[in-house]
Amino acid sequence: MHVLMLCKRQYTGQDLLDDQYGRLYELPEGLARLSIQISGIALSYRPRPAVEHLSLCGVQWQSINAIPKGPFRLPGYIQDVHQRNPVDIVLAASDAPCCILGMKIAKRLAVPCVLDLYDNYESFGLTRIPGLKAAFRNACRSADGISTVTHALADHVRETIDPRGPVQVIANAVRTDIFHTMDKLDCRRSLGLPTTSRLIGCAGAIDQSRGISDMFQAFHQLAERDADLHLVIAGRRSGTAARFNHPRLLDLGMLDWQRVPILLNALDVAITCNRSSSFGRYCYPLKLAESLACRIPVVTANVGDAVAMVQNETACLYTPGDAEGLAAAISGQLSAPKHPSLTGISDWQDRAAVLADLLELAVQSAGVTH
Repeated sequence: MHVLMLCKRQYTGQDLLDDQYGRLYELPEGLARLSIQISGIALSYRPRPAVEHLSLCGVQWQSINAIPKGPFRLPGYIQDVHQRNPVDIVLAASDAPCCILGMKIAKRLAVPCVLDLYDNYESFGLTRIPGLKAAFRNACRSADGISTVTHALADHVRETIDPRGPVQVIANAVRTDIFHTMDKLDCRRSLGLPTTSRLIGCAGAIDQSRGISDMFQAFHQLAERDADLHLVIAGRRSGTAARFNHPRLLDLGMLDWQRVPILLNALDVAITCNRSSSFGRYCYPLKLAESLACRIPVVTANVGDAVAMVQNETACLYTPGDAEGLAAAISGQLSAPKHPSLTGISDWQDRAAVLADLLELAVQSAGVTH
């Protein structure tokens, strides 16, 4: 089977090809390990050199700037790929424009198309462009299959779009070769953190869109009665952190993603904030999964799939907007940690195998023969 994959190059604050990071890189790698040929197109929404990239597993990526020349380069490149080795199916991901474009490419090649939804793309700013949301829904409705990152998103798609093809949940995975239990003292020394203090914190988007002020408010409440408690943060941020300045707030800035497990293993409690929003209800709480893989006590917002991931353990949950409740949960996890089991956390190869089945089903149903 030959899969033509289309997605954007920059996503979740990373560069697909430079950082070789995350779902859009790992799933094609897993498919390639299953002897599926992948030709990938990474559309860059920022000017980047038009480069080719051959991955370790043999995925052939081509980076194309979406503007200004992308619309002119893309058809010729796709035709060349198809002539050299006929495409059996298109896999489109990353946002509404890529899903819409992927469906158009599939129709032109007369092959099926599967859409991968790693977030609720309707919550992205791009869908405010007139007509884009309707076009995206039409693409989902016509797709030969859809993969979603959470059960909540799968239910949302079925209820609001009613697609003709199957909807398969393919959650994000955790690189368990990187995210695993490490020596806490060594991790703290590696990051220059206090070695004997109590440390709570998070890594990821330090942004109010995730309800991050809950964490800062909870920390300030706890810090008043615990002089040995520190809050450690790392990641992209808005101005929210600056509004909650504190002498025991330790800001590590932007960490390379491969150093994130060092931070998580340095913590006594890892916190995952979220909001019950059009984004938050359907996103996959990756930092929660990574913290669980490191066997760190966690507290997470009781939103979307996060509740099931901690097996509805009330000691690990708080209600978004309730800083006092979050403070109480953190205090409880510091004094008597509860550890949910690792049920539901898989590696990328497991996820790729499920995606391969979905792609194969779409090809068989469409009767593609090359």
